[in-house]
Amino acid sequence: MSESSVEILKNQLSIARNEIKNLRQQISNLQHVHQKDIQNIKSTLESFKCHSCLSNTGTRSKEKDVENGHSKSNSANISFSPIGIIRTAFSDKRAVPRQANVASKLISRIDLCPTVFNNPEHSVEGLENFSHIWIIYYFHRNQAHLKAKVAPPRLGGERVGVFSTRSPHRPCPIGLSLVELERIENSSIYFYGTDMVDETPVLDIKPYIPQYDVPGKINEQQFYSSREAPDGEENIEQATASTSNNQTQKVMIPKWIANGSTLNVVFNENSEQQIMELGVDKKSITDILQADPRSVYLRTKYGSQIYTFQLGENTVTCKFDDQNSTVNVLHVRKVVNLSDINDQSEDHNVE
Repeated sequence: MSESSVEILKNQLSIARNEIKNLRQQISNLQHVHQKDIQNIKSTLESFKCHSCLSNTGTRSKEKDVENGHSKSNSANISFSPIGIIRTAFSDKRAVPRQANVASKLISRIDLCPTVFNNPEHSVEGLENFSHIWIIYYFHRNQAHLKAKVAPPRLGGERVGVFSTRSPHRPCPIGLSLVELERIENSSIYFYGTDMVDETPVLDIKPYIPQYDVPGKINEQQFYSSREAPDGEENIEQATASTSNNQTQKVMIPKWIANGSTLNVVFNENSEQQIMELGVDKKSITDILQADPRSVYLRTKYGSQIYTFQLGENTVTCKFDDQNSTVNVLHVRKVVNLSDINDQSEDHNVE
């Protein structure tokens, strides 16, 4: 073998050694990245808990605190389990009334969870004696970025502090609605007045008591007398009489709420016929459209455009005429494919 051939082989061997060294370095780097990814995944899995897991973890933590002879009265994280689910005609946020009194005759129901009580129907005994109830629920479809200021629809884009509105985009996305109790069947509560999406989780239900919930002047003696009986055990007739005899305090609200306007809803001959054939509640459609369910963005960006929304098993198609403050209902049809509904996200319950 010649000397030149030996030099060539040495050079090739040196190159091979350098390549092997580089490969080893790359493998070492990849191992470091791999270990880092494993730690990230492990950390994510350790911090992730499903809803039921959180509930069980909280229970075990409380039990452990009790065993150790102490309990935490304050916590940075508070976890609640729903007591029931609301069933409504709105499968999507589009066109959901912003307040319960907008569609006051649109019926919905609450199905109490059988896991909260062994006999959930026992928890609503006596509730039938009240005409109205408060529903406290969770905005489970709220995925918007949290902001300190929001734009209520009636302000036309002007922003105010979130705590001066009823916007669902809140630090704690909890809704509160006053509805009319229709009837109770076993563990299902039927009510009039809907401003929630279907399958909304319910956190609590409380009776509406005018004696406490309506701002009024109650002297000290009346106040302490009324507190002798726990909430829900008062004599209803006495509560009503007490409220009527007391002078109501002056209640103040901003002008942008008091000066709200309504639209004129017009049904054409075609939509009138379809409503009759499908047995749709015409008043519910009128109530929803009168309050203008469009977001500020839709009103300012697109103006007088075709608008479609789902109401139960039907879709309503209409056209807004902003210049004349009118909305014309064009079609009311049976839903064939839910994907046909335009899934545009809108703000509700802002005012």
